[in-house]
Amino acid sequence: MTESAISAHGLTKRYGRLLAVDHVDLEVPSGSVFGLLGPNGAGKTTIIKLLTALSDITEGTASVAGFDVQRNPMQVKQRIGWVAAEVILDDDFTAWENLWLQSKFQRLPEWKDRATALLKYFDLLEEKDRKVGTYSTGMRKKLEIALALLHNPSVIFMDEPTIGLDPGTRRMLWELISGVNREFGVTVLLTSHYIEEADALCDRIAIIDHGKFVALGTPSELKARVNADLVEIETARPMDQAVLQGLPGVRDVRSQGKGWILKVDSSEAMLPRLLETAKEHAIRRINVEKPSLETVFLDLTGRRIDQGGNETFDFRKFYTTVRRSRQ
Repeated sequence: MTESAISAHGLTKRYGRLLAVDHVDLEVPSGSVFGLLGPNGAGKTTIIKLLTALSDITEGTASVAGFDVQRNPMQVKQRIGWVAAEVILDDDFTAWENLWLQSKFQRLPEWKDRATALLKYFDLLEEKDRKVGTYSTGMRKKLEIALALLHNPSVIFMDEPTIGLDPGTRRMLWELISGVNREFGVTVLLTSHYIEEADALCDRIAIIDHGKFVALGTPSELKARVNADLVEIETARPMDQAVLQGLPGVRDVRSQGKGWILKVDSSEAMLPRLLETAKEHAIRRINVEKPSLETVFLDLTGRRIDQGGNETFDFRKFYTTVRRSRQ
């Protein structure tokens, strides 16, 4: 296995005049969990489509599992797994039949021992003859990961794998992802717009906005970039930016919609002064953020991750395309 499981240089994707991915450089060490963190519409899914050879690269180069994505797309597809945001399985098939179908798509003559071992690992062996339509959401997610691992890939792409799940199921899936990475030695590239998820799972994170990487590093490194508290304030009557900037302990002030974001040394020390200064302007809302990945994104972009655009994506169609491409 190569030192970098995924490598990209100047990776770019244009759709007409839209620059969806803007000259991205990426190195994902083998055996690591790497996160793409950003709002909907930031370009996360487009990057995965480029790296899995499901979309043509406009500019730049990329390799996955040691193979050039543009020159050797089939070799790349043979060495990757895929877990979509939605659980997409054949509900009328049993778990075993779903694994059998996956083996046919991937042309795996010797698959039964691997399938049995995976079902045992995910505590599904005793349920292998039940129709998947009767499974809980957690069981279905386990089976989908088992399908992704059936051909023993070296890299797994997980695009928003926990979106729409309840908190308990989401945390269960976090444990599964960490376990798969550790037990099977597979490299995981994970996309998410959940701050807590990226912080909990990823060795390194790229924060992406409007198709660009705006920050890259370990969770600790990224949080250390801010090294300050962020205070958001909104008032009914306009405030003068110079007045806010002149408050002791305020490092920076930027506008956000009808309010302001203040970067301060200490929110505890500065809040009494801010409240006194702003009281005549009718405070509508005030919020304090301690250093976190959320504050990193807020500091870099001036907005929260959940304030991104609306990226509509047909996961069922995408997954079907992936499976067919392996035939």
